[in-house]
Amino acid sequence: MLGKITYHKPINMVVFVNIIAYAFLIFKDKPYQWHALLMYCVVVTMICTVYCVIIKKKLGEGYLFLIVSMLLSIGIMMIYRLNPDRGYKQVVWSLIGIFVFFTSYYLYQKSNKWHKYTYFYIAISVILYLITFVFGTTINGARNWIVIGSYSFQPSELNKIIFIFFLACYFKNPDKLFIQKFHYDENVKIIVNRVLLMFVTYINIGFLVFQREWGITALFLLIYLVVLYVYGKGKYFFVINLALILPVAIIGYKFFYHIRVRVETWIDPWSDILGKGYQITQSLFAIGSGGFFGTGLGMGKPYLIPEVSTDFIFSAICEEMGILTGAAIVLLYMLLFYRGIKIVLSIRSKFERIVALGITVMIGIQTFIIIGGVIKLIPLTGITLPFVSYGGSSLVTNFITLGILQAISNCDFSSEGEFNG
Repeated sequence: MLGKITYHKPINMVVFVNIIAYAFLIFKDKPYQWHALLMYCVVVTMICTVYCVIIKKKLGEGYLFLIVSMLLSIGIMMIYRLNPDRGYKQVVWSLIGIFVFFTSYYLYQKSNKWHKYTYFYIAISVILYLITFVFGTTINGARNWIVIGSYSFQPSELNKIIFIFFLACYFKNPDKLFIQKFHYDENVKIIVNRVLLMFVTYINIGFLVFQREWGITALFLLIYLVVLYVYGKGKYFFVINLALILPVAIIGYKFFYHIRVRVETWIDPWSDILGKGYQITQSLFAIGSGGFFGTGLGMGKPYLIPEVSTDFIFSAICEEMGILTGAAIVLLYMLLFYRGIKIVLSIRSKFERIVALGITVMIGIQTFIIIGGVIKLIPLTGITLPFVSYGGSSLVTNFITLGILQAISNCDFSSEGEFNG
């Protein structure tokens, strides 16, 4: 009995954090906010049910969802505190995310041919970009949204996953994907394959540049470079790709006004504190005013920060829950990254190993980009904090990647492209 209690202790901690937070939200004002009790019941029931299913059905790595559930809980309670309507919507998106989590888990396990769809991955990503160009809507300077009625989503979120699968296809057998046989010169075959790899990669990046989506552009570049560094052959090829980052950065700075504004604001936000530097300075004020323990949930003024429930939710959390909670969130992401790398190291199949690495690196880099932006470590990019920020397409996409990683953790990959769940 004692062993069972110890085993389930982490989920008890998640439940305890939710109890404390929602009790505060319910009783901090009169009349009491009893609708927050309903939020608590839904969130805790959802988290505990999913965790029990993962454990009882032995669906692989048990700590992935535990870490995500804590991040999700903090995100929902903060979004609900900022805007109750958005809080309700985030719960709905979380339920949809749980559904796609299990769906992607079972779909991934049902097929052992994911490494054979290279040209499909290339085609579907181009189609999604073209759809965005034709039907897309510009929001916050980036033309990367498809709006249908009152709902909107970003096709580039799906392209992140597709791009990782493409890289896994290529590096499963490096430099042999597009042209497998060349009767005259082996070196020519290698060069042609590498050129085609770069072509597909920079076509993706080019589309994102024209959409003015620089956060996702940076994410794509860094994922590509990490996978290339780990699985590529030839240090000069890596150096060439690394050197290409500089022209991309210069083009963005010279030819896109809103990118230039973000860089200049990053360098000196105080020169225009009521204009261009308003977002980042308010973010820094919020983080600083919270101190170590925060002003208390619902007791701060995070609404002074524009886009607080999406791009700047980390600042709001630091203000009302304290810098220590902010540090705890960073540690949770580090734990998630560690568990992902542990899964990578335990897999024998190269394709699945690369997919798991790409997903893990994607979450880690995305976290660094957004937290680094709101604390003024790097320029702001406008992407979301995984599992914490408000947003439908980003949250659902994150659950898809989590489902795939969960499926990989539960498979015995006995040979390339074959596994036993």
